[in-house]
Amino acid sequence: MFKPISISLSPNVEKDDLRLTFNLVIRPWLWKQGRGMEELEKEFKKYLGAKYAISFNSGRSSFFSILKSLDLPENSEVLLQAFTCNAVPNPILWLNLKPVYVDCNKDDFNIDIEDLKKKITKNSKALIVQHTFGLAANMKEIDFIARQNNLILIEDCAHSLGAEFNGQKVGTFGKAAFFSFSRDKIISSVYGGMAVTNDDEIGKELRQAQTEFGMPDSAWIFQQLLHPILLNYIILPIYNFLDLGKIFLVLSQWFNILSKAVHWKEKRGQRPDYFPRALPNALAVLALKQFSKLEKFNEYRQKIADFYYSQLSSTKFQLPPKSDGKKNIFLRFTVKHPEAHKIIYEAWHKQNILLGDWYTTPIAPFDTKLDEMHYRTGMCPATEKLAETTLNLPTHINISQKDAERIVSFLKQWK
Repeated sequence: MFKPISISLSPNVEKDDLRLTFNLVIRPWLWKQGRGMEELEKEFKKYLGAKYAISFNSGRSSFFSILKSLDLPENSEVLLQAFTCNAVPNPILWLNLKPVYVDCNKDDFNIDIEDLKKKITKNSKALIVQHTFGLAANMKEIDFIARQNNLILIEDCAHSLGAEFNGQKVGTFGKAAFFSFSRDKIISSVYGGMAVTNDDEIGKELRQAQTEFGMPDSAWIFQQLLHPILLNYIILPIYNFLDLGKIFLVLSQWFNILSKAVHWKEKRGQRPDYFPRALPNALAVLALKQFSKLEKFNEYRQKIADFYYSQLSSTKFQLPPKSDGKKNIFLRFTVKHPEAHKIIYEAWHKQNILLGDWYTTPIAPFDTKLDEMHYRTGMCPATEKLAETTLNLPTHINISQKDAERIVSFLKQWK
C-alpha cells in the first residue's frame, strides 16, 4: 500500500540478492579479498568474447582508466553526446582533456551523425558513443566516421549490457568499452563497473591502474552493502506512510549511512576521493550474482516494453523507434510527450508512481553545474528540447504486469 511503483529505488534486487548481501555483511573478511573479482572478469570476457575485462568500482572509474591508458595530450578534444550523466564528461575533465558535446538524435536519443561530422576538428582524438537507454547506436556509420578521422572509438555501455547491433554485442566495436553496475543499471551491485578491450597495451595499462588505485575503504564497502537491505526492508515498505520512508532515505544519505548515486562534487566537475578504485570482492560477488540473471532480466524488460508498445501505440506519446538489425535492451522505456514533466509530477503525487526523468537537462542530474561541465546553452538544441519532453517508464524485474497496467492506465488519461 505504501510502497511506490518505482523506476529507480533498488530496481533489480530479488530475494536471493538480499540473502547474499546479508551473508556478505556478516563476513567482513570477504569485503575486499576473495575470488569475486576474478570470476566476474572471467565471465564478462566469455560473454563478450573480449580479451581483457578489468573491473573497477564504478562505470566512471572504468572510463577514467580507459582514457588514462590512452595518454592523450593535455587539452585533446574528446567527442561525446549530450543527454548524458555527468559521470561521462567528468573523467574527461579530471584528466585535463576537453569535452566536445555532440547533439543527439531526437528519435533514438543517440549521437547525431551529422552534428558529429561538424564537431570533429584536428584536435579531436577520441569519440565516446553512448547506447542511450539500451537502444543500440548506429555502429556501422559511427565506426566508419571514427576510422575516417583517426578517432579512438570508446563505447559507453552503461545502459546497454546485452544489446546488439547487426548481431554483434555492443561493447565490442571500439578500441575499448565500459559498463556500469550502478544501482539502476542493467545489473546492479550498487556501485561497480567494467572496462573491456582487445588491445594488449590498453589491457596492460588497465590492469596496472586497477592495482595502483587499490580498494575503497571498508566503511565505503559497508555503506554499499547496506543499500539493498535498508531500501527493501525499511525504506520502500513505508515510503509513503507519512513520508517516513522518504524521510529515512534522505536522512540516511545526509548522515552518510547510504551513498548517493552522484556525489555533490561530481556536479561541480570535482572528483570524490573514492573514484577511481578497484572493485572490492563483496560488490563483485553481488555483480556476479546479478550477471548470472542477465538473460532473465533482459527478456523481462523486453516483455514489459512489448506491453507498452501495444498499449501506447495509438496515444499522443511518441515511442522508441523499432529498427531492423538492432537488439535493444530497454533499461528504461523512454517516451516523449509535450507535458512530460507535468506527467512525472502527477504520477508521483497522485498515483504513487515514480516515473523516470532521465534526462531533464543536457547533462544530468538536474543540479549539475553545466558551466563546470564546459556545456553552454544552445550547444545541442535537439538535446535541450528532448530534456523538456522526455520521461521513462520502468521495465525492471520488480515491475509486475499489474504495475505496468496501472502505469498505462494513468498515461492514457493524457491526450
